[in-house]
Amino acid sequence: MSTLSLSRKHPARHARRAPRPPAPAGGGTSSLVADLLASLVVFLVAVPLCIGIAVASGVPVALGIISGIVGGLVVGFLPGSSIQVSGPAAGLAALVLEFVTEHGLGLLGPVVLATGLLQVVLGALRMGRVFQSISLAVVQGMLAGIGIPLILSQTYALADTPQTGSALGNLAGLPDLLGGTLAEPHRSAALLLGALSVALCFAWRRVPGPVGKVPAPLAVVVIGTVVASLPGFDVQRVSFGDLRDAVAVPGPGDFAGLLDIGVLTTVVTFAVIASAETLFSAAAVDRMHSGPRTRYNAELVSQGIGNSLCGLLGALPITAVIARSSANVQAGARTKVSRVVHGGWLLAFGLLLPGLLGLIPVAVLAGVLVHAGWKLFDPAAFPRMWRTDRGEGVVMVITTVAIVVSNLLEGVLAGLAVAIVLAALRMSRMTTRVTSAGGVTRLTLSGNATFLRLPRLIDALESVAAEPRVHVDLSGASHLDLACRSQVEDWAGQRRKAGAGRMEVEVSLPDSGTRPADPGGSPASPHSGTVPVASGGPRRPPPGAPGPTPVRTAAARPAHGMSQGYWFASALSTGDGRFHGTGPLRQAGEGALGTRVRPVRPPG
Repeated sequence: MSTLSLSRKHPARHARRAPRPPAPAGGGTSSLVADLLASLVVFLVAVPLCIGIAVASGVPVALGIISGIVGGLVVGFLPGSSIQVSGPAAGLAALVLEFVTEHGLGLLGPVVLATGLLQVVLGALRMGRVFQSISLAVVQGMLAGIGIPLILSQTYALADTPQTGSALGNLAGLPDLLGGTLAEPHRSAALLLGALSVALCFAWRRVPGPVGKVPAPLAVVVIGTVVASLPGFDVQRVSFGDLRDAVAVPGPGDFAGLLDIGVLTTVVTFAVIASAETLFSAAAVDRMHSGPRTRYNAELVSQGIGNSLCGLLGALPITAVIARSSANVQAGARTKVSRVVHGGWLLAFGLLLPGLLGLIPVAVLAGVLVHAGWKLFDPAAFPRMWRTDRGEGVVMVITTVAIVVSNLLEGVLAGLAVAIVLAALRMSRMTTRVTSAGGVTRLTLSGNATFLRLPRLIDALESVAAEPRVHVDLSGASHLDLACRSQVEDWAGQRRKAGAGRMEVEVSLPDSGTRPADPGGSPASPHSGTVPVASGGPRRPPPGAPGPTPVRTAAARPAHGMSQGYWFASALSTGDGRFHGTGPLRQAGEGALGTRVRPVRPPG
């Protein structure tokens, strides 16, 4: 018999590494001009989003502008990413609205400040990469779960009608909303204007020529404002006061609310969602350009500093926003200058031209946010995920439904729990096979035998319980946990007692070779031996009966299983010259894992 000797194949010491993508030019007049032009584009995208998100969050419009200014002038200077742009995010609008409705605007500042400090701690603990280990199905389900409540809430704003509160409440109230809107002319006009805005958002990317390059939110706001100025459109408009008066620094009494467990839960929810959205956006933006990659932990600290400052000013929480960031890349930005200057444009606009904001209809901004919510929802992602992996598709649906029914944090935790169970079940794949030769019934088990597969293991053991001579071969198991091992040993012990010397049981474990089930018996050699009798001592077969089947096993040796660490694997030969081992071992024998395979003759 021969066994397999595995050695890890290391890359050549002087192997040439793939070159990194070239970084964009960091200086020169051309770079500065490109960054300034890009800053104007980002500013034009940011203005309607800052205003609309503030309205959707139930806070003064000026607070949305302040958060955009902090995202540009403060976070823009800090390390982490050089291209992506931060500001108030649509994904947090529904959460902020729910919180402000329940606790008031005065407590928002302390909550956002605590959120920023928590993000700084997470970044200092180098937790930025942890967010990249979340299941993609959970991430997409979370985005869909954010988008659906946003769409439902802004549907009411399309008709200049206050929403009912929760996503389920908004959904149940849609029939009454439609009936009431058709009965009132000014609400019907607002709905018509809002529907026009939504349609323009979807169709704008098909507009040809230079006009189509204008950011869709800006174009929709301008067109909607012009249409609303026509006779017959008596609709609500944005209320914008002085930017300096909107700053509300929290007082000592405002921080007492942080002792409430519900408020602390909101802090954790804001921190997790803002951090996840920022880092997912960073991964997407890094694929759009060839410049320096994002440093995730530094970016998390930078976002935390920005949110801490927003909290001190009583403004909205910020995240890195994919809409602004992609516009920045497409406009030709090369350095941080573009995102910093865009914050300067927002500051100048808020101080010098606040009257222009009072001309914008609320229904138009609601249309922009309905479009943003639809992109977060992305209905096509569900059948696409289902076709790719049905298990992940189930995780995605459960995450989305749980968020809509309960809240964002509980929904994400539910999705993560289902994803972990799914991963555990898939990693616990176990196969059993029953064969008979020479009067011995062999139950062979391979794969990962964990407690999740105990019912299947028990059924396999019971299927051979009536056989007089049984060999339970577990040497091919990649992993055998304590629950399964104990089950096999207990089953063998019960058979020994019930058989009263008439039954023979042999168990081969992956880490100890072939041994008898009777603890009092003498263990067989790890390399060769006959089938022992569980009741103690070998028995000679009667004259004329076939002898016991020789069993040769190789001591288990670790085989490297890709990124899953080291798996126990062994080779089992029954004298036919073929090896029957685990999947990783067979792949190693074929040279599929980058290992060298060398036949070795055991001693003797």
